[in-house]
Formats: sequence, structure tokens, C-alpha cells
Amino acid sequence: MDFIPFNSRLTYHKYPFGAVRVNTEVIFRFILPAGFWCKGASLITVHDDKTESAPFYFEHNQQNGEAWWRCSYTPKESGLYFYKIKLDTGFGDVFITKADLSLGTFSPDGDLFQLTVYSDDFKTPDKIKGSVIYQIFPDRFCYSGKKKESPGNDRIIRDDWGSEPLWEPDEDGRITKYDFFCGDFSGIESRLDYIKSLGVGYIYLNPIFSAASNHRYDTADYENPDYLLGTKEDFAHLCKSAAGKGIDIILDGVFSHTGSDSKYFNKEGNYGTGGAYNDKESPYFSWYKFKKWPDEYESWWGVDILPEIDETNDSYIKYIETVLEEWQNLGAGGWRLDVADELPDKFLDALRIKVKSVDKDAVIIGEVWEDASNKISYGERRRYLEGRQLDSVMNYPFANAMLDFAITGIAEGFNDKIAEICENYPKCVVDCLMNHIGTHDTCRVLNRLGTLDNYESSNLERYKGGLDKNQRESAVRLLKMLSSVQFTLPGVPSVYYGDEAGADGGVDPYNRGCYPYGKEDEGLLAHYRLLGKIRHDHPAFIDGDFIPVSSVMGCVCFMREGRGERIITVANNNSHPIDYVLPYDGFLSLTGNDPEGKTLFVDREKAEILWMKCDL
Repeated sequence: MDFIPFNSRLTYHKYPFGAVRVNTEVIFRFILPAGFWCKGASLITVHDDKTESAPFYFEHNQQNGEAWWRCSYTPKESGLYFYKIKLDTGFGDVFITKADLSLGTFSPDGDLFQLTVYSDDFKTPDKIKGSVIYQIFPDRFCYSGKKKESPGNDRIIRDDWGSEPLWEPDEDGRITKYDFFCGDFSGIESRLDYIKSLGVGYIYLNPIFSAASNHRYDTADYENPDYLLGTKEDFAHLCKSAAGKGIDIILDGVFSHTGSDSKYFNKEGNYGTGGAYNDKESPYFSWYKFKKWPDEYESWWGVDILPEIDETNDSYIKYIETVLEEWQNLGAGGWRLDVADELPDKFLDALRIKVKSVDKDAVIIGEVWEDASNKISYGERRRYLEGRQLDSVMNYPFANAMLDFAITGIAEGFNDKIAEICENYPKCVVDCLMNHIGTHDTCRVLNRLGTLDNYESSNLERYKGGLDKNQRESAVRLLKMLSSVQFTLPGVPSVYYGDEAGADGGVDPYNRGCYPYGKEDEGLLAHYRLLGKIRHDHPAFIDGDFIPVSSVMGCVCFMREGRGERIITVANNNSHPIDYVLPYDGFLSLTGNDPEGKTLFVDREKAEILWMKCDL
């Protein structure tokens, strides 16, 4: 039947909206059509395999004959509560379950609804909310000019900034030679004014620890930066200079594995005679998962140069705690945790305690590609967002929704995908989500948008990039529209270095090319600077509610409301202009490029931001 008895996203059906703190009273209401014979009802909840029941009571009849029933339920423990509604009728039990999105239906076979309950003292850092993140691949952002010598180990020092990155796999498909363009801490420091002009409050650095590769996800020494980047003193100076401009530095914590060429494992023998591979008496031996020492060991996704760590090992946890404290004392303002879904609860619990004990305002962001509230990893339901582990996550669900809309032009379902995350995550998590549309792990966003349908076929090979004039012009228009959506959604927009300047690049390693100095798209840069100013000037973007308006016929519209502001974003992905009638009072007529306006309208073809006035 078409009648909808329950919608978990409407506050007259469930209040408060979304996730709740422990010991919060939650009011549930369902509606029955006239003539539906119901003698009683109960809320059935499942939490940690424990099933409970709470009664509904008849509340009143509406004038249209609808019968409203009400239940008060207070969860006493943090975790996920899955629920359905059971009706006792004259013709047997009837269940209201989840049919699609947040809508209830009369069916015993539907899904259960989700209620996320988090600890009553969970708090995320306020500083990051309403800010902008700028992600830097350190070797390729800015070279200070300080002379660098190759230490060997198949490192190739490049002196041709901006040239194509090296990709020369051996006969087994392995990369054994890495090229370095010598970007460094001092280079980043020299560009802080530029970064600040984008409205940035946080710089996220891909790994900086000593390593054999240019990506540095094969850590060789957690205690020291890679010498090509500079010294600890250089890092501390960068952090101090950045702090003087209101910018914090987030480091990439790669703690699920190390490099085989490291002082801990030392398979290649570059660190003397020690290391777990060479010596069972090594202090690092117990960290690794040997099947048959020394050559048979577990490695990250089967890559033998990345031996896996036992992150439950007490010795390893204590060591990483000292690493966290040292780098934070040098000035790091937080951590992005690589493959957070591969880090066990014991490790994440200890990490949060240590990070927050050094600096309660340090931010912890995890790499989780799915809905992090209900993620199952290695057979266990994870509890990242319940208040004892992460502050927030890299927001792949938003990224996928945004890119799908930009590439396909299909608006239907966009707002539902955003609302689902807003419903499942604690509000304090939503406000500091890392909202990216491109990273070191993905094709450059301009190339995704410029190649559109051809991208997937290109990706079957190692796509290098390379847009012609027409592709670039089309991609820039789409990127202006897409970034406008990105900068106005809940959470914190994250810009991958060079995307704001129109960097061209394919998949790894071509998405990790040098920043295009002297070849920047100045129009695109001006657009990003305006978006950064909008976020800085309007407090609704700090923690304003997300209110879906419409997503249909190639056009997406949503509102952010809070702190005395109401801001509507309208994104038109059609190849023709549209007339959009705003559904709320208080908005006046289109006034053109008015930086004090409160409605953002971005059109795919015009590729410029227009404004509409708003009075609250």
C-alpha cells in the first residue's frame, strides 16, 4: 500500500533527528490509516544481540481519521540499535519495517531501522568545523630549492619539476624504483599565504616519515621525517608558521603495516643486522605476523614489501603512543589514520586516549570508504563513531554522491544519500567530516569530469591524463558546480593540492604530479577563493542543519540553517538554464554577484556563482 506509517527522518515520527547520546529520551510515532484495527503496538530493538520491547500508546486521532501512536524509549548504552515496530491487530501481528531509505512499510521482511547511540561525553574539535582542509602530497607540492642528494636505494632525484612522474614496473609488475621531485617542509612553508588565501584552516600531509618510496606509506622510521623533506626542526618551524596563520597540520598515521625496508623489519638489510626479519630476539619481532620465519609473513593486501603489524601487541601500542606524543609536541594538530578499518578496537581506543591527553583539540580522522556508523570489518561491527575512537572520517559516501551527480547529471537520490549519513552519524561527527572529491588514491577530479563516460574505459589501463581544450573547458565548468556543492554540504571540504588550479592527471602515479606553477587556471583559483570566503563569512557552515529541498531533473537544491542564517544551494547540471522557484519565504529576487547574499546558485554552463538575498 502507498500509505507511509513511519519515516525515521521526520521529527514528528522520531525525535530527535538522527543519532543520540546515551540516556537521551527518543520519541517514536507511527500513523495508521482510518479503519486499521490495532489493539496495541511495541518498539522492538536489537542491540548487541539483545532484543528489547517498549510499548506504544495511542495518542490521538487526526481530523482526517489518522490514528497516531507514541512510544518513549531511552537507550542506556552506546552502540547501534536496530528497530522495527510490531502491531497487535485483530488479524495477527503486523510489522512496520524499513522499505527504502527512511520510509516504513507494512512488511515482516523489510530491513530494520538504525539508531546510532554515542557516549554522553563525546565531543569533536570545534576549530575544524566550518573550515577547509588542503591535502598535500609532500614530494610534489613545493620544492624550496635546497640541494638534495640521493642516498641510493633506487631513489631517483628529479630536477625537472612538473614533468611526468615515473612509472616503470619490473617484469613482475612491481615498482622498485621511485622518483623524487624533492618537495619539502620549507617549500610548504613558503606557500602558506597562498594556502591561507583559499580559506584553509587545516593542511593534511600524506606520510612524512622516513621511507623508501615517494608516497611513504612504507614507513621505515616513525621517529624521523624523510630526510628529503627536512628535519624535525624544519617540521616544527612549519607548524609554528602555519599556526601563526590559523592553520593546523594533520599528519598521516600509517600504523597497520610498515615497510619491509625499515629499521623494524629490515628485510633488505639497510639498517644493520637487526630487525624482525633477521633476529628473533629483535624488540620488534613480536610486532609482526610470521607464519614461518623469516620469509613467510602476513603483509598488507599480499604486498610483501608491506609486512602487517599486530596492532594489539602491547609493545607496539606503547611505542606508537610515544610517536604520537612526540609529533604532536612538535606541532602536529591531528591525525588522519590510514586504513582505519584495519586497525583493531584496542589500538584505536588507546590512540584516542593518547592523542587527546596531549591535546584535547587534536583531530582524529579515519580512512573508511563506507558508512562508518555500521561498518563491519573482519567479522566485527566497528564502533568508530561512538565516542571512544575517531572524531570523524574521510567522507566517501558524500564524494560518491557528488561525483555521480556531476558525471551522470542524475539528481534523483542525491539528497537522500546525504541525509542518510546525517541520520546515521552523530551530529558532532557530521560537522567535521572530511568532504573530498579527489585524493592521492583517486584520479584527478578534473580528468574524471573531463572524460566522463570514457574515464572508466581509460581506467582499465594506467590512465595518464591529458585533456584537450574542449574537455578541459567542460571539466572546469563542472568542477565549479561540483565544488560549490562540496563547500556547502555539512562537514569540511577537502581540496587535493592542485585541483583548485586545474591540475591535469590520471591515476596513480599521475594523480600525484607536481603542483602546476605558472600554469594555474586563474579563473578556477578565483572561484575556490570565493568559496573559501563564503565558508569563512557565514557561520551556518559551522554546524548548520542539512535540509533537503529537491533533487530532480538534473538539479540539486538543499539548505543549511543555523546560527541565524538560512543558506540555500542550487546546482543546475543541465546544459540549459532553468528557473528555480525557492520554496521558502524570506528570499528576494536574483541580484547578481553579491558577496553578502545567502543563496548560492551555480549553473553548469555559466560556471559562475550567483547570489540571492535572504531575510530571516
